[in-house]
Amino acid sequence: MKQISYTKAAIRALRRMPANTATLIRAKIEAYAHDPGAQANNVKSLKGREGIRLRVGDWRVIMDDQGNVLAVLDIGPRGGNYD
Repeated sequence: MKQISYTKAAIRALRRMPANTATLIRAKIEAYAHDPGAQANNVKSLKGREGIRLRVGDWRVIMDDQGNVLAVLDIGPRGGNYD
């Protein structure tokens, strides 16, 4: 399993959203860290930027998969999270 690290922006986004949504997003991130192949249909490589995005309903999680560390860079609603 990969170690998961969150940026301040990602932690702030998790705190501002409803608790059940934040729990679901954290569970999907942990599932990806445990077995990246299990979430393969919800993960895509980003174009024009380093990293990958995980789709969780209408939310998008921008991550950087660096060897043993999975860095969660940002979490936001669909469409407005890729800047």
